[in-house]
Amino acid sequence: MNGPNSVLPASDLALFTDLYQLTMAQAFYQQGMFAPATFSLFIRQYPTNRAYLVAAGLEDVLDYLENLRFGPDSLDYLRSTGIFEGNFLEYLKNLRFTGSVRAIPEGRLFFANEPVLEVTAPIIEAQIAETLIINQVNCQSLLATKAARCVLAAQGRPLADFAARRTHGIDAARQMARCSYFAGFQATSNVLASQRYGIPSSGTMAHSFISSFVAEVDAFRAYAGSFPHRAVLLLDTYDTVQGAYHAVTVARELEAAGHRLVAVRLDSGDLADLSRQVRRILDEASLNYVNIVASGGLDEYEIDTLVKAAAPIDSFGVGTRVGVSADAPWSDMAYKLVAYDGRPVMKLSVDKSSQPGPRQVFRLLDAARRFSRDIIAASDETLPGGEPLLGTVLSDGRRTAPSPPLDEIRRTLAQDFQRLDDRHKGLYNPPHYPVAVSDRLQQLTQQVRSTIEESQGKSSEGGAAG
Repeated sequence: MNGPNSVLPASDLALFTDLYQLTMAQAFYQQGMFAPATFSLFIRQYPTNRAYLVAAGLEDVLDYLENLRFGPDSLDYLRSTGIFEGNFLEYLKNLRFTGSVRAIPEGRLFFANEPVLEVTAPIIEAQIAETLIINQVNCQSLLATKAARCVLAAQGRPLADFAARRTHGIDAARQMARCSYFAGFQATSNVLASQRYGIPSSGTMAHSFISSFVAEVDAFRAYAGSFPHRAVLLLDTYDTVQGAYHAVTVARELEAAGHRLVAVRLDSGDLADLSRQVRRILDEASLNYVNIVASGGLDEYEIDTLVKAAAPIDSFGVGTRVGVSADAPWSDMAYKLVAYDGRPVMKLSVDKSSQPGPRQVFRLLDAARRFSRDIIAASDETLPGGEPLLGTVLSDGRRTAPSPPLDEIRRTLAQDFQRLDDRHKGLYNPPHYPVAVSDRLQQLTQQVRSTIEESQGKSSEGGAAG
């Protein structure tokens, strides 16, 4: 997350961590605990109405890890808290991420309890990185999943990201534009994201432009005069039907000048009914080439309703509800220690237990080359016919290969969706895709559980006797 991908310099991002990551790090340091640790990132349960998730956020994680360092200002702040001792702060001064990352590539589908990313590094390095890793992968995977659901609901109609004004900050707006594009959107209204990622830009006009003129038709004329090759007129500032007739007037004036009105936009009201009325008005004026764009609080549920109602809407602009993943704004994504110094470890808490050891996810296909099921296995297992999803993307603190272009991630996700059974793509309570655990991983889990229970029992008895 250095340079163009962040609103903060790399020297400040090291402080984007929870305090307990640093207090644990000092305790590790004082105990001489520098052995390799493996942490696994996964989502325990699907958010509402989800049966798949889209992997996203890896690019920002890799940027962050490659540039992880505590600058002078950060160290001065930590010193000023009075919490940390001098030798530990001197250690942080030279800290760099030297470990490795295995991950499911961005744009691939993954499922509950599957590790989407695993970090192996000296335990202090891996522990400090937890907060940012969860923050980036959790947020962006939710946004990419929400956007992908909109693409499925639109059934081939183009979508544009209009979310920048109401996302939760600048980073979230950037992430929304990027994630929605590789999820299948055609454009974004976010000019910075358009410039940064090469995403086509899209935009029309605001109601303020219309109301700044005395007459709506004069506002339309002024805008069309400035943009005769790309004019899209917003119809609902006053009366949508009357606005459509004003658009017809301006469209005919554009035709006389050798141009064509591109589209009109509906942003409020009964979009199904209004789109039919506007379509009729345009067609009766022989303006069948003028498209209708709909926006205004849309997400996959409203888009699905409009498409199923055969509303004559050619494309959709989606903003607030998608940009904050309104119906599923959070997940229980966790980053859990699964091995330390060669010893597999796990958590036994009720409803929050974890599997031990580094892992791999294998994806099996049926005879038609469609997804059949996934198997979570130990990282060194092999499964004939299964595609291993986690690959090494960072080694010795550096990328193993250049990041794929955004259009390649976009194609990857489209291919995964083609191979996922439609049952799992439903918008309402879809059945879960089958995910199993290998026999070997189950055996390891039971062995580690028994070892922990035995050691904790002995520890408790020893404490009571003392």
